[in-house]
Amino acid sequence: MKLIKIIFYLVGLGLILALAGVGVLYHIYNTQLPSVDELGEVRYQMPMRIHDREGGLMAEFGDQRRFPVSFDEIPPVVVDAFVAAEDDRFFEHVGVDFLGLARAAIELVRTGEKSQGGSTITMQVARNFYLGREKTYTRKLYEILLAIKIDRAFSKEDILALYLNKIFMGHRAYGVKAAAQVYFDKDLPELTVAEAAMLAALPKAPSTTNPVSDPERALARRAYVLGRMLKLGQIDQATFDRSIDEPLPGRLYTSAEVVTRAPYAAEMARRDLVEEYGDEAYEMGIAVQTSIDPEAQASATRALRRALIHYDRRHGYRGPEADWSEWLDDREALEEQLAETDRVGGLLPAVVLAVDANEARVLVRDAGEINLGLEAMDWACEYRDVDRCGPKPKAVDDVLERGALIRVEPTESEEGTAYRLAQIPEVTGAFAALDPSSGAIRAMVGGFDFFHDSEFNNVTRAERQPGSGFKPYLYSAALDQGFTWASMINDSPVVVEDGVREGIDWRPSNYGRSFGGMRRMREALTRSVNLVSIRLAQAVGTPAVLDYAGRFGLPVDEWKPTLSMALGSYTLTPLDQVAGFAVFANGGYRVSPFLVTEVDNPDDGVIYSHPAVSLCDNCPADTADPSLAPRVITAQNAFLMRSGLRSVVREGTAVRAWRALQREDIGGKTGTTNDQRDAWFSGFGPGWVAVAWVGFADNSELGRRETGGKAALPMWIDFMGDVLPPAAEPEEPPEGIVTAWIDPDTGKRVPEGHPGAIREYFDATNPQASLPEEDAAAASGTSREVIENLF
Repeated sequence: MKLIKIIFYLVGLGLILALAGVGVLYHIYNTQLPSVDELGEVRYQMPMRIHDREGGLMAEFGDQRRFPVSFDEIPPVVVDAFVAAEDDRFFEHVGVDFLGLARAAIELVRTGEKSQGGSTITMQVARNFYLGREKTYTRKLYEILLAIKIDRAFSKEDILALYLNKIFMGHRAYGVKAAAQVYFDKDLPELTVAEAAMLAALPKAPSTTNPVSDPERALARRAYVLGRMLKLGQIDQATFDRSIDEPLPGRLYTSAEVVTRAPYAAEMARRDLVEEYGDEAYEMGIAVQTSIDPEAQASATRALRRALIHYDRRHGYRGPEADWSEWLDDREALEEQLAETDRVGGLLPAVVLAVDANEARVLVRDAGEINLGLEAMDWACEYRDVDRCGPKPKAVDDVLERGALIRVEPTESEEGTAYRLAQIPEVTGAFAALDPSSGAIRAMVGGFDFFHDSEFNNVTRAERQPGSGFKPYLYSAALDQGFTWASMINDSPVVVEDGVREGIDWRPSNYGRSFGGMRRMREALTRSVNLVSIRLAQAVGTPAVLDYAGRFGLPVDEWKPTLSMALGSYTLTPLDQVAGFAVFANGGYRVSPFLVTEVDNPDDGVIYSHPAVSLCDNCPADTADPSLAPRVITAQNAFLMRSGLRSVVREGTAVRAWRALQREDIGGKTGTTNDQRDAWFSGFGPGWVAVAWVGFADNSELGRRETGGKAALPMWIDFMGDVLPPAAEPEEPPEGIVTAWIDPDTGKRVPEGHPGAIREYFDATNPQASLPEEDAAAASGTSREVIENLF
């Protein structure tokens, strides 16, 4: 009787405890568990993606590479693989597999160790979105209750989509879509059964079982998943047999989607977005559209690299990068070393296997063994200094030694790929191209190789003297004050008192130290005559020149009104210069360069859009409205400047461009600084304005005769040859531009048909300008009346 009472009390106590436990669980479930409603509007951390103007990917930034997909976008084979690997009763249980939990409990009793056994996909969703990864009984209880709550609130398909978008898959890949791209370079519908199984194998240990980090463990885990899929009837035996033998990928494809390689532009966009949104920009899933033209960008990159390589070859060979003789007897190790040596600016690493007087046998990364003859290195005189190199090589073994790590440049032709000896240039450069009507940056290359030599963007950050590249602003100011292309200016020695500093006179000179006497202003610009520029600056007045240059957006606040300014002694960036030249190209309007055209957020849609730019005649010059491009010089002045800059190309310091392109509609100006430390070319053609710069990062000398026309102009020519549209009809002068015949030696008016006479443009709208004096000996009354009536 007493025993029955004890049993009764114990059962009663047990029921009370059970009810209490249920009550506690009910209380936790209703009051202490977080709301799961927000899962319906979950925001995943997604990377920032930078695109060109046509939508091609340029770069991706962010720690988590993730591209969320809906359940309908996930193929059944992927669903099957993950269910087989992680939770084969997923579609049957209530968020918790109590049989699995029982097995885990038995394991705990048997071994005394806690495990993650019995964890369902729904429980993993609860843990990944709400809880930590620590293994405690309390957390496990919360995980179970939260999983039940999630299962009641959402469909199985929604839960599985949450899981497959959230999980970490190794190598910065989060979610199945990102993992498919990273490991297989495929979209989800393209995956094979073996590939789906490999993805499903990753969540257990993504860092150690992925196919690149540890292929052996990856194969074992993939085999387990395939075995589970076979056991569950998701695949048949034939599919299992075929899939078990499918090879693993041997590399990552983290950059496979990049279609437009513009790293300097992408980095500029990244900086802008982080400045605007902070570090959250890396997680918001921002899609950034830029103004970069993919074809123009590719042309700019080729042009800059070619120009720097050609400069480098003119100055001789500095020798191999390293001695790899120790690896020559171990082909496997040699190939591994080559595979780990990066391409730089398109130049491939190679090691010399054997060499004699006639040829070298070299092993090239990604190309195998090739032969290099003397013609592939005929440029490789020994470098001695910037102005000297040794004699040209007469034999291959004069240049190369066995075991030398070298670079080769591949060139494609109809006959196939040919290779030349190369070296990574020490000189650097910049190239920028704008749409002159809006300021949109169409191409930007800030150095030889963003990932090797420097991430420093020379386009936006290299502050260098423009040399004679400044002269067009000075000449535009002179035209504005009444000078004409026919004005005669003295090209003779000049002494500027206290020109360097107080007590020290400045004696500027022309390139080549020659003098030409009296010159027409057009001829002086065409020949880039320094002494004429000095006298023009004196005549216009240096404060007026400084103020006038400011109209073009140049950084004149940091300059002083000195005569040396006429020769480009103050620094500006290539981006400053290309924006300044856009004023000449577009008819007189100052545009502000911009790169980012639109920013999209997956939740909010378009969060920024650069306004369309309007060329505005009546807007204040200091307007801050990015949609307005105010007029800063007259249409007549801009036309006259385009005419003068076309003369520079047609018969002046940039005649190389005329010979190469044979176009009347291009113009520009070379720029060379003292001791040839900077070489520039700034110019325009229909729909384009572009600037090329070459120099050393430490501002050392480029060498004798390395002028803008030699070092920088070829870059501009190569680019413009690719992008310019077919030549149009000759440009019509704006209203108020008139012509007259002049004597080129005196600048005076002469009748049409006078021996040697040339036609010149004049601005009849400028009250300070007038026709030049008539040559009395040559004039006739009729011609004089006709010309005077033009004004």
